[in-house]
Amino acid sequence: MNVPVRDDGTWAEETAEWWQREFTDGVDPEYVEQILPIIGQQLAGARRVLDIGTGEGQVARMLADRGAEVTGVDPIAAMVAEASNRAGGVRFARAEAAALPVPDASFDAAVACLVFEHIDAVDEAIGEVARVLQPGGTFLFLLNHPLLQTPGSGWIDDQIIEPPEQYWRIGPYLTEQATIEEVQKDVFIRFIHRPLSRYLNTLRKAGLVLDEMIEPAPPPGFLALAPHYTDAATVPRLLVLRTTKI
Repeated sequence: MNVPVRDDGTWAEETAEWWQREFTDGVDPEYVEQILPIIGQQLAGARRVLDIGTGEGQVARMLADRGAEVTGVDPIAAMVAEASNRAGGVRFARAEAAALPVPDASFDAAVACLVFEHIDAVDEAIGEVARVLQPGGTFLFLLNHPLLQTPGSGWIDDQIIEPPEQYWRIGPYLTEQATIEEVQKDVFIRFIHRPLSRYLNTLRKAGLVLDEMIEPAPPPGFLALAPHYTDAATVPRLLVLRTTKI
């Protein structure tokens, strides 16, 4: 399959415009109603924050507006260029998560929002997060829920059985695998599924210990877009892990 996705698992340059159009500037209800408020609450009071996989910088700008000194890094040139255009008092640089161009212990908080499911070098990337955090620093880790957003998962509307049922099918959860999904016509994204234990154990080995785990229900704006799924509110799309560097 000839798709515009790089082998290193990060966003392709060709997807940058799609991402900026569909998920920024208040367009996406999950970001507006859920993701940005959760990050703002969890990182309230953080002074120096590193936003890993910053994209066009909407998370970084929100944190800067709340008084933090923020640096955003992303491997995609088109994302960094757009982030720099929208700067909002944030410093941006092009870099991979597995090779962060910042000194040891230089941040009291780091955030990665829907990024690590596109990264192959997960051990190295989490090790880099631990390296750049000060002791006692916070790493806020947001993922597409590893169980409920497994490849092959999705709503089943079974009209054959009586009475008809709607239910959420879960794919092969324990199998770590990379898949390419057409998220919109001619827009292909490479996702890497890993079980939750893979992330938690890697975080622990790097000295990042879990403080809180959040599985929020989909926000009202998203549910309004999926009225045909009567039980959509019972299936979290997002997983949030807050960890502390020991």
